[in-house]
Amino acid sequence: QVQLVESGGGLVQAGGSLRLSCAASGRIRSINAMAWYRQAPGKQRELVAAITSGGNTDYRDSVKGRFTISRDNAKNAGYLQMNSLKPEDPAVYYCNADVTTTGSRANYWGQGTQVTVSS
Repeated sequence: QVQLVESGGGLVQAGGSLRLSCAASGRIRSINAMAWYRQAPGKQRELVAAITSGGNTDYRDSVKGRFTISRDNAKNAGYLQMNSLKPEDPAVYYCNADVTTTGSRANYWGQGTQVTVSS
């Protein structure tokens, strides 16, 4: 079994920064794509940023130039650096990973971390 644990969320003023971390543990052989999603109250979960095993990245338009996704393959970890946070960014942020274990390949979710932005 694989577990993803997010950390780094919190309350920040508009214009401020936060860095989210995602730590993966378990019988991991490799982590393929990793991604960050977010879900605000009353809204659908949406993709924020994704990164392939080779380091190729993709972002939703509203966060381009402000957020940076990265990963550390040696640590089985992923990160989301969020700068210039805006009032529309608050949500629960979820880590997602496509993981190959010793017996299978599956998609996993973390429990989420709350990001709140005060104006």
